[in-house]
Amino acid sequence: MTVPKTSVLVLDCAEPEALARFYASLLGARTAPAGGDPDLLLVAGPSGTVLGIRRDPDRVPPSWPLPDGPEQPHLRILVEPDALDEAEREAVALGARPLAVDTPTADPAGRTTHRRYADPAGHAFVLAAAGRPPAGARAR
Repeated sequence: MTVPKTSVLVLDCAEPEALARFYASLLGARTAPAGGDPDLLLVAGPSGTVLGIRRDPDRVPPSWPLPDGPEQPHLRILVEPDALDEAEREAVALGARPLAVDTPTADPAGRTTHRRYADPAGHAFVLAAAGRPPAGARAR
């Protein structure tokens, strides 16, 4: 018999309260303490997504994307293709910092399909177009 499990991506930072507020606002989620660990907050979204934010006063933000290496692990936030511009405005207004990209990826209509950012604590995340295909596109 397999023991029931769940998984949570945990981001470390010096100020978990501020970062939890950032992600709660960005995701339309709520925050709550993680029972038993005073340094861990949980951000729970309406879609069932749970993100942990843990206090680590010694954490140093990564450099991402690395100029000579692959992408590092990152959070990918999916939005409708037509909502990518609005999602970007929300993220930047909340404190996200756009990350330079050498080669943007576009869909058949020429729209950018994903955009990279750093959250206020320096963690990488991507806003990515997902959901229904653009009008006139055929599934393959």
